[in-house]
Amino acid sequence: MKAFLGLDTSNYTTSAALYFPQEDRIVQSKRLLPVKAGERGLRQSDAVFHHTVALPEMVHTLFRERAVELCGVCASVTPRRAEGSYMPCFLVGAGAGRMLAETHGVPFYDTSHQHGHIAAALFGSGKLELLEQRFLAFHVSGGTTEALLIQPEESDLFRCTLVASSLDLKAGQAIDRTGVLLGLRFPCGKALDALSLESARTFSVRPSMKGADCSLSGVENQCKAMIERGEPACDVAKFCLVSVCAALEAMTAALLEQYGGLPVLFAGGVMSNTLMRKRLQERFGAFFAEPEYSADNAAGTALIGYYQHQQEKK
Repeated sequence: MKAFLGLDTSNYTTSAALYFPQEDRIVQSKRLLPVKAGERGLRQSDAVFHHTVALPEMVHTLFRERAVELCGVCASVTPRRAEGSYMPCFLVGAGAGRMLAETHGVPFYDTSHQHGHIAAALFGSGKLELLEQRFLAFHVSGGTTEALLIQPEESDLFRCTLVASSLDLKAGQAIDRTGVLLGLRFPCGKALDALSLESARTFSVRPSMKGADCSLSGVENQCKAMIERGEPACDVAKFCLVSVCAALEAMTAALLEQYGGLPVLFAGGVMSNTLMRKRLQERFGAFFAEPEYSADNAAGTALIGYYQHQQEKK
């Protein structure tokens, strides 16, 4: 069956995916990179090593259970489509993708990790038709808290223009650092989410904003102070998530006032959080994908490979 292979080797996850255009179906294989207890991430050299070990197995898992006629390969080669955007970990997927394309005699396409996140979230939320218009997309993860104006573009499927961001700590960093302080294993988002559901407290948070940009460094400091005062872990977890959500709400409200009633899409691992999804959907009618398409994945990368192939054929 004809398929397009996507590869993504981010700082958190080794991912491979196949998109089958005839069925409009995606299958994935991915693995979180191992992080030692008490640590808050990986050095790039360690990430490169773990990707090099894991990627062949992820690809093998995809191909061993199904007959695939490979039509193209696409890999995330940079964090963003921006000058100077670079991380060594993406070299693993890029190199493997080029070799696979060459040995199979099919075209190789490249994209950014951020493009892949947005495409995956569109697919997972059933909103691929948004690619034909302007919309706002938030990419919220351990390394990024950005709001982007998305516009159609033939050469790269869509163009991302940065319109707002966090001025310091990223949302995922605030969540992971709080989680590690509470003794949770990195990455902490899923465990912190579950812990926060045990809290019955209500928090009213005023986010730190500068226009549509936010500042999240104070969230970490306040959570650290709560822990030092001996407040329950579930309350600290809930306060952290409510604070991040309040910042995202303020960013969204400011941008919708500036750009009018554009559709709003949220992508990135942080947007798997149940509290944030509920509040942002209720207030703004925002679109979300299921966690498998929100967290790091290669689904959007495979999809972009297919679209780039279609544009070449025109």
